[in-house]
Amino acid sequence: MWHVYIVKCADQTLYTGVAKDVDARISQHNSGRGARYTKGRQPVKLIYSEPAEDRATALRREHAIKRMPVADKVKLVEQITQTFPDK
Repeated sequence: MWHVYIVKCADQTLYTGVAKDVDARISQHNSGRGARYTKGRQPVKLIYSEPAEDRATALRREHAIKRMPVADKVKLVEQITQTFPDK
């Protein structure tokens, strides 16, 4: 199963990506082997994740999230935080 995820970087910016194993991908970002964008913005913290049926679906959702204004991304994260307070 694929996932779309959002991380908050050390400089408070947001990065959206896709992965099969989100925990492993976050480890890659934090070790400097992730995306070029996050390489100089470590550490990153996972703030949002949603499952996707397959890679194509995950990539479409990633694209849609990346096109959102930052305020809408924050609302998306807040919705999941309010629904699942331990996240």
